[in-house]
Amino acid sequence: MAEKDQDRTFTVLAILFAVLAISNLLKPLQILGDQTGFVLLGRRLTGTANIIAGPLCGLYLLLYAAGVWWRKRFALPMAHAYATYVVLNVLLFSAYNVRPPGVGYLLFGVVYSAIAIGVSCWAAIFITKHKSVLG
Repeated sequence: MAEKDQDRTFTVLAILFAVLAISNLLKPLQILGDQTGFVLLGRRLTGTANIIAGPLCGLYLLLYAAGVWWRKRFALPMAHAYATYVVLNVLLFSAYNVRPPGVGYLLFGVVYSAIAIGVSCWAAIFITKHKSVLG
């Protein structure tokens, strides 16, 4: 991969994780209703747990995004930890929650899962592959 493409990929990943961090920081506000609470290990949190966990994850993701942006070595274990969390979270959410009837919910679940798992795991693989540029 050319250095310019590598730099662009690091930048895009940092921006994606920063946007995701903002989303998690806003979870306690439940802007889109009561179905927007933070999901921890497959369970949607409410109340105090949601108020604490969402912003904590948001801060983690901001630190992860900063590490990717500045190409810092601490981003590597954070990438693997986050990818592991996402895979577990998606699998446990599917196990604990009954999907509403209809193909729309099924399609959304499949697409969401593919993007969430794909991006988080691919980011960990990409950062690992390019760990020589991390300072």
